[in-house]
Amino acid sequence: MNRILFQGITILPMTRPQDRVERGDILVEGDRISYIGPSKEWEGDFQVFDGEGKVALPGFVNAHTHLAMVFLRGFADDMTLDRWLREKIWPMEARLKAEHVYRFSLLGAAELISSGVTTFADMYFHMDQVARAVEETGLRASLSTGMIAQGNPFPGEVLKRGTNFALTFRGKAGGRITTMLAPHAPYTCPPDFMKKVREIALKENLPVHTHISETRKEVDDCLAEYGLTPPELLDQAGLFDCLVLAAHCVVLEDQDFPILKKLKGVAHCPVSNLKLASGVAPVKKMVDSGVNVALGTDGASSNNRLELLQEIKTASLLAKGVNFDPLALPAFQTLQMATLGGAKALCLEDQIGTLEVGKKADIVVFDFNSPHLQPCFDHYSHLVYSALPSDVHSVMVDGTWLLRERKYQTLDFEEVKEEALKATKEIVEE
Repeated sequence: MNRILFQGITILPMTRPQDRVERGDILVEGDRISYIGPSKEWEGDFQVFDGEGKVALPGFVNAHTHLAMVFLRGFADDMTLDRWLREKIWPMEARLKAEHVYRFSLLGAAELISSGVTTFADMYFHMDQVARAVEETGLRASLSTGMIAQGNPFPGEVLKRGTNFALTFRGKAGGRITTMLAPHAPYTCPPDFMKKVREIALKENLPVHTHISETRKEVDDCLAEYGLTPPELLDQAGLFDCLVLAAHCVVLEDQDFPILKKLKGVAHCPVSNLKLASGVAPVKKMVDSGVNVALGTDGASSNNRLELLQEIKTASLLAKGVNFDPLALPAFQTLQMATLGGAKALCLEDQIGTLEVGKKADIVVFDFNSPHLQPCFDHYSHLVYSALPSDVHSVMVDGTWLLRERKYQTLDFEEVKEEALKATKEIVEE
């Protein structure tokens, strides 16, 4: 069993602001944390990590992304969501083969690891290939096959494929893979289909991952067709009897907020929503209403990055700006969205999201020796407003190093990059 001792490191457990430990120790034994607290004398054999000038906190949770979409980074920008999907994204995705998804997922995984993201929630297709990349790279993930029933002559087959994936891959990669059912959205999955999703989710104890109220058009169309907002429609269909992770929730009516309290979490994707001009989610009102808010990037085709520091800073600044309130989403609260909030949204709060004895050793270490992080009066503030992905020094999942001193431990980045570029060329020239 591996025994790794972080010595003399600043620890941000992300439980409460006052729980910060200056020059503390963390002992990792196997895949879990067995000690966290003030530095002390140790006896025994350890792999020692020198924490001088370093800060440790729980790995970031990207609560909504489409990992393999890195191949469309910069391919279609400055367009409305509807045209972006129908004219650019969907035609290119139709050319994707399983092996392409695997290669692109490895590239996306490299980006996640290098920026301190240890867990992600992914909804896409050829998800067995995403699972393959998760297995090889050591990341933790909640995976689901995106299901679109609208216009499909065989919606039962769509649901069957999504269910089979969820049941087959649940618990794979040594337990690092969990799964969900993923009806794409209310406008692509009608109420009857959502009711069937509910039945299976409750029967098989599977959470649900879906997009909700991403644009004004989506909400207006739903009101015109059903006389209900998307949250009201899904609630009426019984979907919120399940454990639900909802992405976006940008355009909400007053009656939606009590309904959203039923969810495991809302994945707020501020940069993607801004870039697609979908709007600004009313995050402060959600938080004040008791909704658990996590952070996600969406796909790299609409962001164009997968790292969470950009989302953390943007989320905090947006909340302050739109509410004319400098106290809206203070640093600790926003940082907690990217850690414990994400863990809750993925139904993993008993395993990850905070650094505590008995929890999984999913740890990101930041080097605070860079000029833009000096001097340091408040570590939470610096991580939210000043830190860059390049400040990520080391990353661990399940007690295993994925990144050590900015060097990948579970993948060969040059090879990953080369294979991803080859795959891109194959698709473009098809």
